[in-house]
Amino acid sequence: MSGPDPPSRLRLLSADRGTVAGTGRPAPKSRAAALSIASNTSLILLKVVAGVLTGSIAILTEAVHSSIDLLASVVAFFSVRKAEEPADESHPYGHEKVENLSAALEGVLILLGAGIIIFESVRRLANTPHVEKLGFGIAVVGFSAVANVVVSTYLYRQARITDSPALEGDAAHLRTDALTSLGVLVGLLLVQITGVEQLDPVAALLVAVAIVYSGVRIITRSSRVLVDEALPDEELERVGRAIEEYGAPEVTGYHKLRARRAGSRRYIDLHVQFRPGTTLERAHFLSHELQGRIQRGVRDADVLIHLEPEDVEHAGGERESGT
Repeated sequence: MSGPDPPSRLRLLSADRGTVAGTGRPAPKSRAAALSIASNTSLILLKVVAGVLTGSIAILTEAVHSSIDLLASVVAFFSVRKAEEPADESHPYGHEKVENLSAALEGVLILLGAGIIIFESVRRLANTPHVEKLGFGIAVVGFSAVANVVVSTYLYRQARITDSPALEGDAAHLRTDALTSLGVLVGLLLVQITGVEQLDPVAALLVAVAIVYSGVRIITRSSRVLVDEALPDEELERVGRAIEEYGAPEVTGYHKLRARRAGSRRYIDLHVQFRPGTTLERAHFLSHELQGRIQRGVRDADVLIHLEPEDVEHAGGERESGT
């Protein structure tokens, strides 16, 4: 059996982490995360200025929310660079789970931001400040909403292309920020129309509810990967179909199929059974063929096949827990 591929072939990335091999340019994940950092930094400055000039608690809480988004974007940036590093002696399975850890942290930061908004909104309801210069505040919040929709859409697209949990978490962060900006915008417009300044903190409270939902959803999805939850049934069924449709007469069945995810990688291992009399060389060749078929059906899959003689009790295909 041939030895492992040299490090230069393990990934499309060069030893210069986070760059495309042979070009020195940042990898797509890193570029997307860097764009998020630049966008959040600019919006924070705008919102702080608008909040100070207008005295709006909703705009100031938006600035706090964007600050948390910025921290999350920085975490996402470094996590995708770390996840793109090839496997090494200390991490033979690679560093992909760093992305899932990053996504979970982003969920926690979202909840933290919601807590800050709720606290400040309740405090301002008890002592409503005077809100003025609403025109400038409305313009800033509207621009923020549009900018976050554009950047989050780009991040979602890159997350789908690269299958990156960290970018998906960052995109969810920004999309939530865009929704909260719309909520604040509605609140400011109502204040301007009605003159009821209590509507400003009320709008911020309503925004906090949406933020809590987003944070809980991100934490839940990330924790499932961190505790090695099995792949969805749809992906496991693709593995079974790849084996059943292969059609080699020597392959009689499989069992003990296990699969988990780390970052954008899927790790699949199973026992494949061979008809009596199959030579080791032939079984080895067929296992590599099966690995290729499974990898074509399941995205970014690392497949490990254990060779076994035919076993009537387990013939066919079944999933088992354990080793």
